[in-house]
Amino acid sequence: MRFDIFTLFPAMFDGPFGDSIIKRAVAAGQLDIHVHDIRDYAAGKHRVTDDYPYGGGGGMVMKPDPIFAAVEAVLGPEPQSVAPIILMDPQGRQFTQAVAAELAELPHVTLLCGHYEGVDERVRERLVTDEMSIGDYVLTGGELPAMIIVDAVARLLPGVLGNPMGAVQDSIASGLLEGPQYTRPPDFRGWRVPDVLLSGHHAEVARWRRRQALRRTRQRRPDLLARANLSANDRLLLAEIEQDEA
Repeated sequence: MRFDIFTLFPAMFDGPFGDSIIKRAVAAGQLDIHVHDIRDYAAGKHRVTDDYPYGGGGGMVMKPDPIFAAVEAVLGPEPQSVAPIILMDPQGRQFTQAVAAELAELPHVTLLCGHYEGVDERVRERLVTDEMSIGDYVLTGGELPAMIIVDAVARLLPGVLGNPMGAVQDSIASGLLEGPQYTRPPDFRGWRVPDVLLSGHHAEVARWRRRQALRRTRQRRPDLLARANLSANDRLLLAEIEQDEA
């Protein structure tokens, strides 16, 4: 899968993409990431990429001409036909695990990082095909959201995670929060690992884990539980949990 990322601050991506799972995925050829500096496509000696907004107001707005020039130089004169062009923007649709799965099915995705007070509206109207937000808060630019999207999508690609079931079993991906996890030692300062996890009884371990996931989601994210695809057995476990906590 290929990502093209357009930004005013390409160096911000060096650390996050130069380590850990993303680095290994790129080295293995499972992921292809290209970060492009929009300033390289700005005209004039000073490579200006922003200007004051018409009509007044605080802050600066990213100019349309360097953005169009950068995207068209990389993707061609009809860039929307090559890959979706997604603007990182707090006005966009919410980025979720379901959206990550949707993007992971695509061979090529383009991410455009806004900055300052945002981009000229003509970029949104004439170039961008989608807009995404990672939450209801304002950041200094779209670089961090772009990193999050790449990371969330990359781990869904075949072969990127060592355990092929890891991405499916994670919190949120399954529709529920993940229950508690333990490792060695079995007794730390008198705090013991639950006996069921040491029992070797796989069915009981699976039942305990599902019950804990349901319990934790009920306590911390009831909104997720309300829309989760629950089985008849899940509903029995929930009834047990509610009775225990009554």
